[in-house]
Amino acid sequence: MGNQTAVREKYGSIARSVTQSPAPACCDPATRCCDPITKDLYNAYATGALPENAVLASLGCGNPTALIELKEGETVLDLGSGGGIDVLLSAKRVGPTGRAYGLDMTDDMLALARENQRQAGAVNVEFLKGEIENIPLQDNSVDVVISNCVINLSRDKSRVLREAFRVLRPGGRLAVSDVVVRGEVPASVRQSMLLWVGCIAGALEESDYRAKLVAAGFVDVDLEPTRTYDIEDARVFLTGAGIAVDEIAPLVEGKFLSAFIRATKPNAPCCVPGCCDTVGARA
Repeated sequence: MGNQTAVREKYGSIARSVTQSPAPACCDPATRCCDPITKDLYNAYATGALPENAVLASLGCGNPTALIELKEGETVLDLGSGGGIDVLLSAKRVGPTGRAYGLDMTDDMLALARENQRQAGAVNVEFLKGEIENIPLQDNSVDVVISNCVINLSRDKSRVLREAFRVLRPGGRLAVSDVVVRGEVPASVRQSMLLWVGCIAGALEESDYRAKLVAAGFVDVDLEPTRTYDIEDARVFLTGAGIAVDEIAPLVEGKFLSAFIRATKPNAPCCVPGCCDTVGARA
């Protein structure tokens, strides 16, 4: 099974489980990622006006909407929008003159998100079907790109970041939550931890993430840890996988974390037509 097929089937089953049964058991691998990754990411004030299923279907590792300034009238794109929680929160912040797009490749998630949009009465929202490696929007068309623990699911993260750069307007901002690895970890241990932390994914090492952002063209790259996963967080999962938890603890402690990642697309250089003032043009 290919990576995209596996992701599509997994998150499709999650969307169906939310619709059919709102409270599956934590750590059921067929339904949800395990705590503490997805818990306590949104406060009640932020989610109080949202449909319950939008909150239940949130599978992220952070809350990007709380850590980026959104302005009235801006256009926001959420990569891997799932049940739509970050899109709906963004739509409220950019107001009626702004717009919020959600991009997802899973039909069941899109259906859930559109129903949540209908219940929320959000008219400045549009959910698009597509892959984050091939964003179905024009160049220079959005002000902010957000994502919540989805880029780590892609096998071609460089392409995802290049696509995000392409659709951002000059001066636009990238603000994503993602799982990253800090430092060296033995390959076998790393894979087991990432199956737990990413629930299917392979996370980038911190310096590699920074390098890929710079290679895509971004500037002002900043990576801020928001939650570090310790060995106790993963004990049940790893014990079930047959791993001697106490033996590997020193190798993984403090090395797997969720982070908020910021970067900016540079402003267009003068003299791009329309960007120069009359003084600059005469000079």
